[in-house]
Amino acid sequence: MDQYRRIQTAKKGDIHIVLFKDKKILDDTVLDEIKTEINRLMGNASGPDMLLDFSNVEFMSSAMLGLLGQLHRKVGAGKGRLKMCGIRPEIFQVFKLTNLDKLFKIYPDAPAGLAAFEA
Repeated sequence: MDQYRRIQTAKKGDIHIVLFKDKKILDDTVLDEIKTEINRLMGNASGPDMLLDFSNVEFMSSAMLGLLGQLHRKVGAGKGRLKMCGIRPEIFQVFKLTNLDKLFKIYPDAPAGLAAFEA
């Protein structure tokens, strides 16, 4: 049913919801697959709104932070909005240390993240 290996997708209105399936996003192969799958999801849509749900993710590499930065620029260039949710406290600490918590809009869970698109 789901055509993606690394992400699970849903859509609420114009908002794409992306749930990462992997508990550990560490190696380059996984990162490349995630990047390919998200790009395929976005397609040619100009500025899709996207909520990235990290509820399943226990560990991720610093390279994933770079991928998130690229995605933020791509979505923003198309006038879309990128929000995140479900980030575990130990991963959130990395966001704080790198000041990425100021760049990204991060919410505790998917309902809060979705509600933020309405505000």
